[in-house]
Amino acid sequence: MRLIVFDCDGTLVDSQHAIVATMTAAFAELDLPQPRADAIRALIGLSLEETARHLWPQGGAAGGARLVATYRRLFFEQRTAAATPDPLFPHTHATLRALEALGYLLGVATGKSRRGLDAVLASHNLQDCFLTRQTADGHPGKPHPGMLLQAMAEVGVTADDTLMLGDTSFDMAMAVNAGVTPIGVAWGYHDVDTLQDAGARVILNDFRELPAFVSGHWTVS
Repeated sequence: MRLIVFDCDGTLVDSQHAIVATMTAAFAELDLPQPRADAIRALIGLSLEETARHLWPQGGAAGGARLVATYRRLFFEQRTAAATPDPLFPHTHATLRALEALGYLLGVATGKSRRGLDAVLASHNLQDCFLTRQTADGHPGKPHPGMLLQAMAEVGVTADDTLMLGDTSFDMAMAVNAGVTPIGVAWGYHDVDTLQDAGARVILNDFRELPAFVSGHWTVS
């Protein structure tokens, strides 16, 4: 059995616009100076708590908790009112189903909440696709290896039989910390040099490259 774990935001779905807009609105509601959009985008993939510490270090624990609560409420309201869900990146759905058909086990490790992840998967009919789903609710944030270690334990595989696919340095560092092979994607929110510096073994430019890479990786290993 072999496991492929995916990040969500920036890897499976293009959610940057909703995340940036909601975080900007949360700062505005709390009457705080609004962070730059690129500063918010660079932190996508971290837990909300960690993001709040980076964006508003002066707020301390209490301020960060207020910011997180405000963001969660606004994001839920925004998602409820949205006419369409955040889009999947090109060829995501077909590639996931192709990997399933080839017998690979699939998982998710994301800084989103479980409620947020479940909503994304439901909106794209992917609820049945992932055998293990690890979220920020029950783990330290990336790059701590906890989510990957739990995913491997749940499905009964070793680090040698696990790949981590992600778009940020946080994903790559988490994979390195867990002893898992890190695979970067060029279509997300961190640039290629940043991914390589964080340990990416290879960078994919198109989701359709993944099945062939996976097959070759495990054939060689």
